Amino acid sequence: FYLFISGQMSKGSVVLAYSGGLDTSCILLWLKEQGYEVIAYLANIGQDEDFDAARKKAETLGAKKVFIEDLRSEFVQEFIWPAVQANAVYEDRYLLGTSIARPCIARRQVQIAQREGAQYVSHGATGKGNDQVRFELTCYALYPQILAPWRIPEFYNRFRGRTDLMEYAEKHGIPVPVTPKAPWSMDANLMHISYESGVLENPKNHAPPDLYQMTKNPEDSPNEPDLLEIHFTRGVPVKVTHVKEGTCKETPLEIFCYLNEIGGKHGVGRIDIVENRFIGMKSRGIYETPGGTILLHAHLDIETFTMDREVRKIKQSLGIKFSELIYNGFWYSPECEFVRHCIDKSQENVEGRVQLSVFKGQVYILGRESPKSLYNEELVSMDVQGDYDPCDASGFIRINAVRLREHNRLQGAAQKKL
Repeated sequence: FYLFISGQMSKGSVVLAYSGGLDTSCILLWLKEQGYEVIAYLANIGQDEDFDAARKKAETLGAKKVFIEDLRSEFVQEFIWPAVQANAVYEDRYLLGTSIARPCIARRQVQIAQREGAQYVSHGATGKGNDQVRFELTCYALYPQILAPWRIPEFYNRFRGRTDLMEYAEKHGIPVPVTPKAPWSMDANLMHISYESGVLENPKNHAPPDLYQMTKNPEDSPNEPDLLEIHFTRGVPVKVTHVKEGTCKETPLEIFCYLNEIGGKHGVGRIDIVENRFIGMKSRGIYETPGGTILLHAHLDIETFTMDREVRKIKQSLGIKFSELIYNGFWYSPECEFVRHCIDKSQENVEGRVQLSVFKGQVYILGRESPKSLYNEELVSMDVQGDYDPCDASGFIRINAVRLREHNRLQGAAQKKL
């Protein structure tokens, strides 16, 4: 990379995370101009994409090889499921759909680079966003040779915006979009769709009605709810059943796709937020996460039902830390590995069934059952004394009141001095 920056045309091969869009198509050709052999890599993580067209485009632009990798199943099992176990939510609202996909994509990119003997990996993430950090921290952890064109002065001084990219594309015969580009950027995968930039950069602007692609407007959703039963084992959904229709899904990919379908039908999982990027700036993002939102509600319920109170307090703090690590790109860090192991350990008894209703943008928990429940109906009943002596509560209350009495005694003494 240093030799290249200093102007010496050092040749080698590079695996480019390629989307088929304008940016990465221009990057592919630009890398070839610099003397690199380019291997294009496309990850199928559930986005609506014409992969055959993208393959042909990459080949036409001169890619040495093109790899299209179906990562949907491993994305669900190895990345989304740990996030479900953790109740992973960044800054109380964002379910991390883009963040959790990046280590999955980058891992396979590194595997291809190692298999093909490539000297570098490369991506099209810009110099202001989180994705450059997420991609590169994964790559540096596993394969530390990276080309990031949007941070190379020769590249970003040449391509200062979309107009420059379009001119370059037309000059070199790169197919350009014939339909007007939506005035915002979008990132889609199996877990969610995110929207940002363009007209959305003004946080006061409302999202245009035609923006959402994964979910219906709740006002236009069905007038009858869908009732689901979700069966968990070790904090992971292993079966989803539609109570009325009898539809049943049991593989991880089928479960998640079905929950997306039901949630999307009812407009579940829409949020519009301003978040704190890792690199220090605030950004406005709009997200649709239908299946993930359903699972968050269901998992929270069965977890509280089966987990000891004090263990859950510790686990909640670990979930917050885990969410920050994912958002900031530290999936392959030792601390994230440690937190994942702790969270997985906490899920040993998170087992049972949750019944819920999905309706008009909301998820309503209806009931739950578990062979490992810590709920004791007799103990908690107001009609049965059970193995509990109400007199014990008097001492419990008095002991807890000691601290409060002392605090207020000191406060009172301070007030008298005034």
